[in-house]
Amino acid sequence: MSKGGKKKEYRHPAVASKRQIRMTCLVSEEEQRAIDRYLEKYKITNKSRWVRETILKFILKNMEEDYPTLFEEHDMRR
Repeated sequence: MSKGGKKKEYRHPAVASKRQIRMTCLVSEEEQRAIDRYLEKYKITNKSRWVRETILKFILKNMEEDYPTLFEEHDMRR
């Protein structure tokens, strides 16, 4: 006797996180050369992933630092 119901569909992680919004950023030639040198030096092959991760790390770090606290930093250091 089999259980009734629907079969769960397996989703590959890459399919589940499909990006649908595009962002465009303009850089100067000098900035582009600096980025390319960095990517080559550290053997980074996926530029879009690196840009996304770099931007999001910066944003999350700043949000964590700016998180409201009960006391000011000066009061906590006493």
